[in-house]
Amino acid sequence: MATSKKNVDELTYKEASTELELIIRNLESGDMELEESLESYTRGVELLRSLRARLEDAEQKVSVLLKDVDGTDKLVAGEAADTSDRLSF
Repeated sequence: MATSKKNVDELTYKEASTELELIIRNLESGDMELEESLESYTRGVELLRSLRARLEDAEQKVSVLLKDVDGTDKLVAGEAADTSDRLSF
């Protein structure tokens, strides 16, 4: 991977998820050298952590926005973000 990659925190959510998807496809192809695979895997883990943190932050913000007029929380049932994705060789 080139060292000119943006810092994970500088990427938009869409950019980070697109890059992670590309990394996963490349790792699954099995055509990469060991060093490149390890570097890609490390970058993928960084992207995944960032994406999960952003989802958690968004869920907290939505929870705050759902406060009722009298100040009580209105909890609305919903599905949690899927965190089962894993990077593997």
